[in-house]
Amino acid sequence: MSMDIKEIAEQYGTPLYVYDFDYIEERYNSLKDAFAGKKSLINYAVKANSNLSVIAHLAKLGAGADCVSIGEVKRALSAGVSKYQIIFSGVGKRDDEIKAALEYDILLINLESEAEMKRVEMVAKALGKEARISIRVNPNIDPQTHPYISTGLHENKFGVEIEMAKRMYIYAKKSEFLNPVGIHFHIGSQLTKLEPIAEACGIVADLVRSLKAIDIDIKFFDVGGGIGVVYDDEKTISPQAYTDAIFQATKGLDVTILCEPGRYMVANAGVFLTKVLYEKVNEDKRFVIVDGAMNDLIRPSLYNAYHRIEAVAKEGEKTPADVVGPVCESGDFFGKNVPLPALEHNDLIAVHSAGAYGFTMSSNYNTRPKPAEVAIQGDKVKLIRKRETYEDQVRLELECMEESAK
Repeated sequence: MSMDIKEIAEQYGTPLYVYDFDYIEERYNSLKDAFAGKKSLINYAVKANSNLSVIAHLAKLGAGADCVSIGEVKRALSAGVSKYQIIFSGVGKRDDEIKAALEYDILLINLESEAEMKRVEMVAKALGKEARISIRVNPNIDPQTHPYISTGLHENKFGVEIEMAKRMYIYAKKSEFLNPVGIHFHIGSQLTKLEPIAEACGIVADLVRSLKAIDIDIKFFDVGGGIGVVYDDEKTISPQAYTDAIFQATKGLDVTILCEPGRYMVANAGVFLTKVLYEKVNEDKRFVIVDGAMNDLIRPSLYNAYHRIEAVAKEGEKTPADVVGPVCESGDFFGKNVPLPALEHNDLIAVHSAGAYGFTMSSNYNTRPKPAEVAIQGDKVKLIRKRETYEDQVRLELECMEESAK
């Protein structure tokens, strides 16, 4: 980021999320260039960072959207994503969500079970519509990532096995209200090795060939997302190596490749800024207590995830400290044994790589307001979400209290 984040923190307050939109554009273009010359569509995974301005920025670049709730579908449409570039995924979809997706006429609905297929067929029949569907296949490949973000093994809740997928495709082909146009897989998030992706692509591509042999014409080959990013010292997958593996697996197939990057686009575009309240020492244990908390950025507590932490514009000898927040939980920390100089009230701390699964996983635990969000593009800084107030948090409750008092 070229802008002075200390000035930004002074202007907009802390805790605060700051996103570099130029970086997001670079990431999108790196993937788009790697797909050059092939039929493809990059569907940004909205769950990673669902701010409307982030989605709109990517939509202007040509991105579609991968959504896992009807709320995310509505966000994508509101942000200017074409309906024919929107995918609706997710393990559990309510009937009203399926109905809305069909009425919005989005590109396709990803199915995760036979039971879900029957519900989609029933809703489509009631509407007198044909549902364009894709089936999420579980290739049973170990993605070699954190178990909480692994999704491609039989022990995970996602997708169906190969033989079940075949039966579902045959059923859908015969149905008057289902149109099986795609196939989908996603083996996990934060993938740093190419081999599991290539292996999964090969398994699913072979399934497509067998389906085409029985006249089931798969048009969309959705490889999911999951390309890893650098939080610490990870070796990651290059966009070109990624697309080369996909092209090799799908050689000879006339399909449009869909991919669903989220973290890859936005993780390292974001920084979380928080101010020091004070330091505390228990015997020989040093704590730096800040105004941000686990309700603002839960990844360290939830996954024991590493985020690089630095003191902004502060020099001096560094000693280990736990960076912790005000929430009444032992899990309320951003980092443990982080080398930091001596810090004083209002010194600024930057938590890096916070653009993905930061604000979107935030909460109001302890009745804490959600942070503001700011975007940097070129030499301009703009507020893209106002800081929440107490009144914002209790509005719906007060309305109910007022109604019941009548």
